[in-house]
Amino acid sequence: MELKLTKPICFFDLETTGTNVAKDRIVEISILKVFPNGNKESRTWLVNPEMSIPPEVVEVHGISNEKVADEPTFKQLSKEIYKMIKDSDLGGFNSNRFDIPLLAEEMLRADVDFDMKHMVSVDVQTIFHKMEKRTLGAAYKFYCDKNLEDAHSAEADTLATYEVLLAQLDRYPELENNVKKLSEFTTRKQSLDFAGFIGLNDDQQPIFSFGKHKDRTVDEVMEKEPGYFGWILNADFPLYTKKVLTQIKLNKLNNKLS
Repeated sequence: MELKLTKPICFFDLETTGTNVAKDRIVEISILKVFPNGNKESRTWLVNPEMSIPPEVVEVHGISNEKVADEPTFKQLSKEIYKMIKDSDLGGFNSNRFDIPLLAEEMLRADVDFDMKHMVSVDVQTIFHKMEKRTLGAAYKFYCDKNLEDAHSAEADTLATYEVLLAQLDRYPELENNVKKLSEFTTRKQSLDFAGFIGLNDDQQPIFSFGKHKDRTVDEVMEKEPGYFGWILNADFPLYTKKVLTQIKLNKLNNKLS
């Protein structure tokens, strides 16, 4: 089975210095771009993260500090990477909760105004967990009857993710072969930022999804405790979360002035 596409979709995978979206950096990125006519384009980049890769992380993906010392930084690669993905939807394995938020952080740090207003995302892991509840290696064996060689290599993981999604569409007839529908199926909850700190309530109003103001609307908190906005901007939150919150505040100010 082939994906039914109305626009390209970029499957991608990141290897990183760790799992903290706000602090960690990309050391390898691989993208497999699939076009509506079935053509494919693949690129893989090693990235100098401009920080030390912890030894325990090197043990996982095998990318050492020495290996990336002479590679370009993400900022140097950002425009090339963005050019490849900007006209596409996105797909990955655990991408909604990790890869997309971290990619967004790297793009914003590189002064690329990345957002997903015209993109949807398909998280193949969510389909797998809803249907079978396993890992990428097990998914690859289960759906494709293949062993995942070179696990934690971004290129191998990216190709395996794409093959798993095709096999999932073959296996589950109730899954609609439509990227927007697959995106809806793999979205765990409604949120305005990738990290899930700003959600939406039943009335589609922005709400905080964490901390002492959890489930309260952003407008209410900004009205009663304006210092909370400044605290978030100065605290260790993802840049994209801060961007979303700033836009909400600006929209509120513009509405008052109009």
